[in-house]
Amino acid sequence: MHLLNLGILAHVDAGKTSLTERLLHTVGITDEIGSVDAGSTRTDTLALERRRGITIKSAVVSFAIDDVTVNLIDTPGHPDFIAEVERVLGVLDGAVLVVSAVEGVQAQTRILMRTLQRLHIPTLLFVNKIDRRGADIDGVLRAISQRLTPAVVPMGTTGAAGTRDAWFRPGLDAGVLDVLAEHDDELLTAWVEGSAMSHTTLRAALTAQTRQALVHPVYFGSAITGAGVDALVTGLKELLPPADGDPDGPVSGTVFKVERGPAGEKVAYARMFSGTLRTRDRIPVSDGGQEGRITAISVFDQGTDARADAVSAGRIARLWGLADVRIGDALGEPRKAYEHFFAPPTLETVVVPGPGTDGRRLHLALTRLAEQDPLIDLRHDEVRQETAVSLYGEVQKEVVQATLAEEFGLEVTFRETTTICIERPAGSGAAVEFNKKDDNPFLATVGLRVDPAPIGSGIGFRLEVELGSMPYAFFKAVEDTVRETLGQGLHGWQVADCVVTMTHSGYSPRQSHAHQGFDKSMSSTGADFRGVTPLVLVEALRRAGTRVYEPMHRFRLEAPADTLGALLPVLAALRAVARTTETRGAGCVLEGDVPAGRVHELEQRLPGLTRGEGELESAFDHYAPVTHGRLPERPRTDHNPLNRKEYLLNVTRRVGS
Repeated sequence: MHLLNLGILAHVDAGKTSLTERLLHTVGITDEIGSVDAGSTRTDTLALERRRGITIKSAVVSFAIDDVTVNLIDTPGHPDFIAEVERVLGVLDGAVLVVSAVEGVQAQTRILMRTLQRLHIPTLLFVNKIDRRGADIDGVLRAISQRLTPAVVPMGTTGAAGTRDAWFRPGLDAGVLDVLAEHDDELLTAWVEGSAMSHTTLRAALTAQTRQALVHPVYFGSAITGAGVDALVTGLKELLPPADGDPDGPVSGTVFKVERGPAGEKVAYARMFSGTLRTRDRIPVSDGGQEGRITAISVFDQGTDARADAVSAGRIARLWGLADVRIGDALGEPRKAYEHFFAPPTLETVVVPGPGTDGRRLHLALTRLAEQDPLIDLRHDEVRQETAVSLYGEVQKEVVQATLAEEFGLEVTFRETTTICIERPAGSGAAVEFNKKDDNPFLATVGLRVDPAPIGSGIGFRLEVELGSMPYAFFKAVEDTVRETLGQGLHGWQVADCVVTMTHSGYSPRQSHAHQGFDKSMSSTGADFRGVTPLVLVEALRRAGTRVYEPMHRFRLEAPADTLGALLPVLAALRAVARTTETRGAGCVLEGDVPAGRVHELEQRLPGLTRGEGELESAFDHYAPVTHGRLPERPRTDHNPLNRKEYLLNVTRRVGS
């Protein structure tokens, strides 16, 4: 029996969860079709998901198509929950991207398709809602070719679109040869020579190219009426590649989701790529050296998950016993490093406890939410006793608030959402603190130089001193502290894209008085290097200088041409810059850049400015220098090495004169 790990992806409200329900009914898993409006869907199990009618957490359900077992993963469509989609992509064998026949290609549709193509994930497209009034089959197919990919193959014809009687009839038209010939020399020769091609030959070429993610078959139908779904089921079985992996090979898997069980225990969702994992096995987790012991396993089968003694290559399982596991961890032999496919969150807000809400319980609850979402970052300020959480948007903030209330019994509010900026070095700067000299109270010599690095290169750490000049643990303490300290630059923002070079090193060897034990006051420890490094690094940064950069979104705005007069002044006030303007009949398309912090306001004002006809899509594109007004500052949550006296009082009692 073959296995297929399948993801269903879409822009919000394209009908992705409804299609999942129809698939489960079609293959015989459910007797009745769940309804998003009624809150009775199989995969939206959270009360909040059913109340709001949106998917927030990815869910796994299994079913069989003849001899193929499909593990179907339903993912969120709302861009605020893109992290849920990200973690799933690395475990898929294939995907179905759902497009609405009414709304057409939307912002999230384009983002998802670009990512699927970059990762070479074989993808079928399903144009949903052909039964809805306003369904435009030709227009949507044209938009898919123009805005997603030209390598599309319509898998049949439709009729009665826009009515409850809309239908889809499978079949390949003559145009399929044009698309397939782009990637097959034999087909190209036959096409040039005008030779006839059998249906079997074309179908085999289509299957091969689909499995290589070179072309993308397009099905049409309706999740509500069931039109076209049988054809899609056949396509899942025949066109998408089965999971591979040797069950007798070395154990290798990836954790893509972590949740808490009824007793608060961690439950890890993992895709096995190689080998077989059994209960009571001890397994290396990630590359940090720690091990976990599997206490229980459940695998997905026939619409539910059932306890099993083992899980082998190709399967998805729930695992118990891995107390320290995190999303993205490798189980056994690492397959590849965990990648972020989407931009990090660019917004942040401070969580404010409501009356009677215990701050410690709130911090624990937020920590548990963050461990289930690798792209959410918590910043806790011990001095102000405040916790800030990073976000993708306002809907996510509402969901965090509701989750804290319903799952943890904690009432909270939020401060105004702010933008998360970054800092980059403006030049080069160096500083050094010498052991036992001047007012350095730490038994450590550390010299550091900060240099700018290419955009997107991250943080680099190098040595200009001999590695054997002092114990390795001291070098490791310096490097770890450098990376931690760069989380807050001169203006409080994370410092990005720089190289830090260690230029000086020195320590006091282990010493003791005669006939006595180790004397800490005379011998260097790791704490000395962890203590002095922030002072050296921020002084080097101060000499280099830093620039503050704000996140920018690339936007695409479609609106009636006669509304441009009202639109352009508002865009200018929001600091949005239109790079291109194109008129298309009575409409126009503007593309440009807008600060991430102003996107929400633009979304709110757009309907009133465009008579409700404006369409906006935006996504993070780059960081740009802040050139207006005062530079944004972020309150520090560390011991503030920018203030030497304050820092030394906070960090150590062994302060020099």
